[in-house]
Amino acid sequence: MAGRWRELGRYNARGIPGGVAMAIHLDTEVMKRGIKSPLTSKRGLAARLKYLTEKKGGPEAMAAAGITVKPRTLKSWLDGASTPRPDNLAKIDAAYWALKGRNLVPRLKELLDNDGAGTEIEIYPVDQSHVPEKHQRDIDVRRINLRGVWDDFVDAWLDEDADLLDQIWDEVLNQLGSDYDAYTYVEHVGFAVPR
Repeated sequence: MAGRWRELGRYNARGIPGGVAMAIHLDTEVMKRGIKSPLTSKRGLAARLKYLTEKKGGPEAMAAAGITVKPRTLKSWLDGASTPRPDNLAKIDAAYWALKGRNLVPRLKELLDNDGAGTEIEIYPVDQSHVPEKHQRDIDVRRINLRGVWDDFVDAWLDEDADLLDQIWDEVLNQLGSDYDAYTYVEHVGFAVPR
C-alpha cells in the first residue's frame, strides 16, 4: 500500500489499513449472531460448550484453541459440576468464536454477495482530530457498493490472511476515483449483513 498516508501518524492522524477495518467489522457482525450470555455466566459457558461438543468441527476448534483436558473434565464442565480455570475459559471462548465464524462462512458469502448485487460499504477516513488544523485534509465518508469481492474477503477474514485483505482493499481503492489513496488507511469501514 502506498498513498498519502505513507507516513500515517506523522501529524497524529490515526487509522488502520482498510482491509483490516473490514475484517474487524465482520467480527462484530459475527458476534451479533452468536451467544449473547457472557462466558462467565453458567448459561453462557454451557451454551458455548454445547455448541463446541455438538457441532461438526468442535473438537478440532477446541484443539486448535489449546484445550487439552481429559474427557471426564470436559464432561464435568458440561454437567456444571466444575468450572474451567480462567485460561481455559478464554480458550473455550476463542474456540467457540472460531467455530461459529467458520460455520457462518457460506451464509455470510451469500448475504454479502446478495445475488451478485453486492453490499454497500461506508468508509470512514482516518481520525484527524489530533492533527494540527494546517495539516488536516478534507476527506469525506465514502460509500461504495462492492461486488465480486465478498467470497475472497470472507475467506481472507476466516484465514486471517492480511496480504489477501490488503489486495482486496486495493481493489476497493481502485473504485474510488482520483482520491483513492486518501483511504489507504481508515478509521472504520461499515456494512450491513442482513439477518
